[in-house]
Amino acid sequence: MKEYQKLLLLVGVFLAAYFVPWGSPVLSRSVTEALLMVREYAREHVLFCLVPAFFIAGAIGTFISQASVLKYFGAAAGKLLSYSVAGVSGSVLAVCSCTVLPLFAGIYTRGAGLGPATAFLYSGPAINVLAIILTARVLGWKLGLARAIGAVLFAIITGLLMAFIFRREEAERQAGPIHLPDEAAPTRRLWQDALFLLTLVLILIFAAWARPAVEVIGWWQVIARPDYLELSAPGGLWAWMYAIKWPLTGAMLLVLAWLLWRWFTRQELKTWVDSTWGFTKQIMPLLFAGVLVAGFLLGRPGASALIPGEYIASLVGGNSIQANLLAAVSGALMYFATLTEVPILEGLIGAGMGQGPALSLLLAGPALSLPNMIVIGSVLGVKKTATFSAIIVVLSTLAGLIYGTIVG
Repeated sequence: MKEYQKLLLLVGVFLAAYFVPWGSPVLSRSVTEALLMVREYAREHVLFCLVPAFFIAGAIGTFISQASVLKYFGAAAGKLLSYSVAGVSGSVLAVCSCTVLPLFAGIYTRGAGLGPATAFLYSGPAINVLAIILTARVLGWKLGLARAIGAVLFAIITGLLMAFIFRREEAERQAGPIHLPDEAAPTRRLWQDALFLLTLVLILIFAAWARPAVEVIGWWQVIARPDYLELSAPGGLWAWMYAIKWPLTGAMLLVLAWLLWRWFTRQELKTWVDSTWGFTKQIMPLLFAGVLVAGFLLGRPGASALIPGEYIASLVGGNSIQANLLAAVSGALMYFATLTEVPILEGLIGAGMGQGPALSLLLAGPALSLPNMIVIGSVLGVKKTATFSAIIVVLSTLAGLIYGTIVG
């Protein structure tokens, strides 16, 4: 930090301490809500949800090669293969809307087709494994599932539309081979890496298994929590799984220890831990900062803070076209650091935001931002960038309308 920046920071803190009426009821309530929301996240979402998810992201980043994904985007690759890979690449790369830009620019300028390249550009930040897990955990499995399905479909549809709209320009563009980095020979078979990742996922599922609120009727139970099925399910199954969650988690940890001992070298384990720590130190401070800001401005669900809930409900409440479009456009212009959209949306939903507009923002926000658009424009040009952004906003608005109608 430069000296003038330190001076400005000190002046800002002084002015805030001197002039802000911290004793007012509204500000006091907002500060309390921010701290309570951080405590709630620390207790319910960090230890048994985010920590295993960080290890999964670190494993994906370490043991799945980016080159093995990017090599399928060239002109020689078939459409079914290239769009399928581009549509799910976000789950492999786990990057934000700004981190994906150099990867996108590299594959596009080296010969990747416009369609697969823009599909990759959308899916990279949109299908973030950590974000999908946290969305389902905090905002409910329905919204998490809708986000995952919508993001994959949007990546493919966006790429196909971009390739069709600019087919003449693409026909004139010389497609060259994509330069791929050298890869070391694999030390394990594919099924071994798949079993390793499955074990990590099962540890996450079992450790994060929450206590259900159920009403047992004979052999059936009704799940009452909003983040679980409201339909009937076999009696006692969810509660039984909760009762044995720790033995199951312990068993999976033993399996993981055996896999690490038999199949992985010490250097690989060190690289995995380093990658996990990289995700953690990059994301956790931003996440808690986002939680603090969201709690201060919007409060926890059912509680009020600085921004009145009536104001939020009047803009993005319900499931109108205007509400979904406003949410999509706002998400497209705002910059969301990785995972910070989840606590922000939790506050917005608690303040009256509709489920449809929430999905619209989730689908448009992580993949686009104003800084992101500026960089894309330098690679694709203004016309293609505007078209790419408009497609995402329109698709997000339509998805929000459909989802809002389904969930009521």
